[in-house]
Amino acid sequence: MDFDQIETFIEVARLSSFSRAAEKRFRTQPAISSQIRSLEEEVGAKLLDRSGGKVSVTAAGKLFLKFAEELLESRKAMLTAVAETERVPRGEIVVGANEGTCLHILPEVFAEFKKQYPDVNISITRCDYAKILESVIDNSVDFGVVSLPVNDNRLTVVLIHRDELVIITPPKHPLARLKSATIGETATYPLVVPKGGHTRDALENLFYERKLKPRYTMELDSSELLKRFVAADAGIGFIARSNVLEDVRANVLATIPISDAVIRRDLALVFRKDKALSRAALAFIDTAVRIKGVDAGISKRLESGK
Repeated sequence: MDFDQIETFIEVARLSSFSRAAEKRFRTQPAISSQIRSLEEEVGAKLLDRSGGKVSVTAAGKLFLKFAEELLESRKAMLTAVAETERVPRGEIVVGANEGTCLHILPEVFAEFKKQYPDVNISITRCDYAKILESVIDNSVDFGVVSLPVNDNRLTVVLIHRDELVIITPPKHPLARLKSATIGETATYPLVVPKGGHTRDALENLFYERKLKPRYTMELDSSELLKRFVAADAGIGFIARSNVLEDVRANVLATIPISDAVIRRDLALVFRKDKALSRAALAFIDTAVRIKGVDAGISKRLESGK
């Protein structure tokens, strides 16, 4: 039994899928199946039930999963503790963030951090808001980067980036000629919107408050897809200003400020309040706050949602 087999088992158990675990682990599905078979032979029990076309964890598998997660957490703590004795940040940091944050906010943070601390490995898990918070709570990631507010008293919240929603249109759209536009004006055009999340909730609330009936022409689960469909004139949309700077410079999209509302999309670094932070983790927080230009005094362990 080795750590690679254990990590594979945990991934299959969490995802309830051999194929999705294979993608996550950058392996073929037969290789994943072979690892699980070898693990079950060594343990002497069936850990996963593959009948009926679904993957579920057996009673023995649930017991094994508990010890496997504790074992990996102990291994990580051991490696961190050993690295700490050298007073040089080492080890690994795992960060969870959504697509737009991974593409437009975090690259410069990671680049600067790697320059300063080349011995620290960084792993990025891309997922949506709810999954990010879940991953922070179950310790499968060290940090999450999510939009505020965060309403969970188990988490520490550190503001790292200030942002707000803007209207996006094709460059030749009628709204693109305006210096700003009202929410009412946007509701007269077909809208391309996120399927869910903070942005969708904020828009729904705003339209409801203003007694507007928006025309949703497309609902997408990707900010990059949303931008592409708006650029193709499928409708207009709303997105965090930072996520569209390059598209505006390339004259692919136009941005228009909202004149009668402010919808914040500030980002925060979140982690468990009971988490013992390594030197590498503390250095990562400092780097993120410094690079994104948010005053450290303001950012210092903000209360949830503030």
